[in-house]
Amino acid sequence: MRTAAVDCGTNSIRLLIADIEDGVLTDVERRMRVVRLGEGVDATGRLSEAALTRTFEATEEYAELIRRHGAEGLRFVATSASRDAENRDVFVEGIRQRLGVEPEVVSGDEEASLSFRGAVSVLDVPDTDTVMVVDLGGGSTEFVAGRGGVVTAARSMDMGCVRFTERFLRSDPPTGAEIEAMEREVRALISEAGREVPFGEVSTLIGVAGSITTVTAHALQLPSYLPERIHGARLSTTAIAGAADDLLRRDRAARAALPYMHPGRVDVIGAGALIWKCVVEHIAEATGGRVDSAVASEHDILDGIALSVPALRK
Repeated sequence: MRTAAVDCGTNSIRLLIADIEDGVLTDVERRMRVVRLGEGVDATGRLSEAALTRTFEATEEYAELIRRHGAEGLRFVATSASRDAENRDVFVEGIRQRLGVEPEVVSGDEEASLSFRGAVSVLDVPDTDTVMVVDLGGGSTEFVAGRGGVVTAARSMDMGCVRFTERFLRSDPPTGAEIEAMEREVRALISEAGREVPFGEVSTLIGVAGSITTVTAHALQLPSYLPERIHGARLSTTAIAGAADDLLRRDRAARAALPYMHPGRVDVIGAGALIWKCVVEHIAEATGGRVDSAVASEHDILDGIALSVPALRK
């Protein structure tokens, strides 16, 4: 079956068209556009006209690709920004007009479950391991634990690279006081998530989404953004913290000059890097140092959405 999946987050909108056979995805087309749908939502509670225009333009491009490739099923999932916005009805109607489907503004728990399914679908993880998948988005971060491919606990927290850049990191580069204020809030939210998700039981830590893969590329000092090098890369807690600290020290021009930095991520990567650093350090501490590394995955909620399409059509 040929399926199409769209993941519309706070920072980017992504498309996957893939063939599914025996639960395995074979990519036909992957696209990503940074549209910053959640720009200003944390402060205003509304999606801006400019952000909606950017998102609708990208959706029209995706609609043409979906028609051209003859996808039999389509699922459009929207996450944190559209979940939080007062005027999300405008967004919903705009997507319906362009794609002919109702965009699903999913709950944080559903978002976590889809992220988990996508992340573990292509990684060789023993069924006996308790896997923690962390999906670090623009507006929220999902913590989801599972074993043998089954989710056992999940929590979505309202912290993400766009939301926390706007809230805390307003200087270029961020000041020490800004970083300290953000770090206090991040660590408090991680601790809150830990009341529901068993961090101390984790055997394998997997990170997904653009902030984490970009931090991984920075730690590896890649000559360009190379998904095949990033996917499955295991980095120590120390290496991740070092890469995050270096990104936070750089100004916008220095970040933009990095060969693996997407232009739409330049201004928010510092916040994303700081969140990821705090997460891996918290897991290391919670497990008594037993988990002292994390694996990056290029497969995430988008893959989970695509894999869910056949079940929805039954």
